[in-house]
Amino acid sequence: MSQQVPPHLDAEVNKLLAHYPPEQKRSAMLMVLHAVQDELGCISDAMIEWVAAKLGCQPIHVYECVTFYPMFRRKPVGKYHIKICRTLSCELAGSHKLCETLQKTIGTGMDQTTPDGKFTISWVECLAACGTGPCLMINDEFYENVTKEKAEQLLANLK
Repeated sequence: MSQQVPPHLDAEVNKLLAHYPPEQKRSAMLMVLHAVQDELGCISDAMIEWVAAKLGCQPIHVYECVTFYPMFRRKPVGKYHIKICRTLSCELAGSHKLCETLQKTIGTGMDQTTPDGKFTISWVECLAACGTGPCLMINDEFYENVTKEKAEQLLANLK
C-alpha cells in the first residue's frame, strides 16, 4: 500500500470497529468508507486494500461497495461538487440544458475539476424530488426547480 494512513483515521476506524463483534467487522464497511472519504476526499486503490485488511475481507468486496454506492468517489473532486440529477423527470424538466449552462459558466466538462480546484460537475441518479426538477446538489445542499438564472446565482454565491 503506497498511501499513508493518518494515525487519527486509523484510530477512528478502530473505534468504529469496536462496536461490532470481531466476526462481523464487515458490517461496518459503509461507516469505515465514509470515514476514509471524509478524511482523504476519495477512496483510492490503496485505501480499498487498507479497508479490506481492517475488515478482514477481500479488496474486491470493498471495491464492489465503493463502486455501487454513488456517494463514494474514486478520485478527488473540487471544493464544490455539483451533482445534477439525470433521471427522466429532471431530464424532461431541463437538467441537460442546466448542465450545459453550468459547464459553460464554470469552464469545465463533466467529471472534471476546474484548474483552481474549486468546482467539479457530475451526473447523479435520482435525487428523489421528481416533481420539482431539475434538481441538483452542491456538496450536501439540495436545490430544486433550478433554472438557468438560479444556477448562475448559486455559482456567484460560491465564488
